[in-house]
Amino acid sequence: MERLKAHKFRIYPTEEQEIFFAKSFGCVRKVYNLMLDDRMKAYEETKKDFSKKMTFPTPAKYKTEFPFLKEVDSLALANAQLNLDKAYKNFFRDKSVGFPRFKSKKNPVQSYTTNNQNGTVSLLDNKFIKIPKLKSLVRIRLHRQPKGTIKSATISRHSSGKYHISLLCKEERVELPKTNSAIGIDLGITDFAIFSDGQKIDNNKFTSKMAKKLKREQRKLSRRALLAKKKGINLFEAKNYQKQKQKVARLHEKVMNQRNDFLNKLSTEIIKNHDIICIEDLNSKGMLRNHKLAKSISDVSWSSFVTKLQYKSDWYGREIIKVDKWFPSSQICSECGHNDGKKMLEIRDWTCSVCHAHHDRDINASINILTEGLRLKQLA
Repeated sequence: MERLKAHKFRIYPTEEQEIFFAKSFGCVRKVYNLMLDDRMKAYEETKKDFSKKMTFPTPAKYKTEFPFLKEVDSLALANAQLNLDKAYKNFFRDKSVGFPRFKSKKNPVQSYTTNNQNGTVSLLDNKFIKIPKLKSLVRIRLHRQPKGTIKSATISRHSSGKYHISLLCKEERVELPKTNSAIGIDLGITDFAIFSDGQKIDNNKFTSKMAKKLKREQRKLSRRALLAKKKGINLFEAKNYQKQKQKVARLHEKVMNQRNDFLNKLSTEIIKNHDIICIEDLNSKGMLRNHKLAKSISDVSWSSFVTKLQYKSDWYGREIIKVDKWFPSSQICSECGHNDGKKMLEIRDWTCSVCHAHHDRDINASINILTEGLRLKQLA
């Protein structure tokens, strides 16, 4: 069975290649915005006159009016159209996603996607990569060898000034050997994860550790913005502001990379060692409304962790069972099953009033999540 898997690598373009990428980002953004604007106008016209049929514009329509669009990869422009179609479908499927918005050059990440057609995207000597419309090869840091066939490539530039390429490959799915093991996981803030076998994973608090430095650098950024404003200089042209902005972006990127590394290593270890993973279906969006806990919840990135567990389980033939968010995992005694009622968050351990078993609140919850998950599996 085949699967699609993306591999992300750092690339080091020359000054000439950076100019080409900047043109490509701009052209893709321009075409996307033009198509979105035309779609919105067409909708207004058909709404007033039902006899008119709504037509969807294509990138080719704009090349006469904007000849610079011919300088970039046509597949990148075609993918902009596909992305807009997908944004519309997502909106009509789920209104909470929000209506497609215009793209801005102020976005911290600029990117475009191209397709591999007969080797137009290919790796050479594990040091360089060939990209459509670019005559010269781009230097790449290949920390792992992609398997299978390259289907598409997404080139991105982050606000830190770093460039990356994400290669989407079609490869054979290889299932991991069975371990005949199941585990329940309770996610927390003091401890990031508590397993039903009694193991607790520390919360590294990556943002908190960097908070002092971030605060200092962001103050510098604000001062430079005010100074540029007083002098009447546009922020895009204020060199000191842009340098400081990049410094702040690199600090944020460092925090993000540390968190991603931690989540990837932990999720991979869980997937390797267990066939069945039972986890609570948390409502992270709802929890973020609690202003006292919002910062801590966003720092632990529960939703990102669950997403990683989900796609890795699909890759390697494991099973994720999500327990309902209203399941009273902290209230039930894992020994006798008696529900002892709701407990305040300050209570970290308690004794069952029926069987008198003493429980660590979080370990007890993870055991109950495992028991409930296995029960749901039997019912399915």
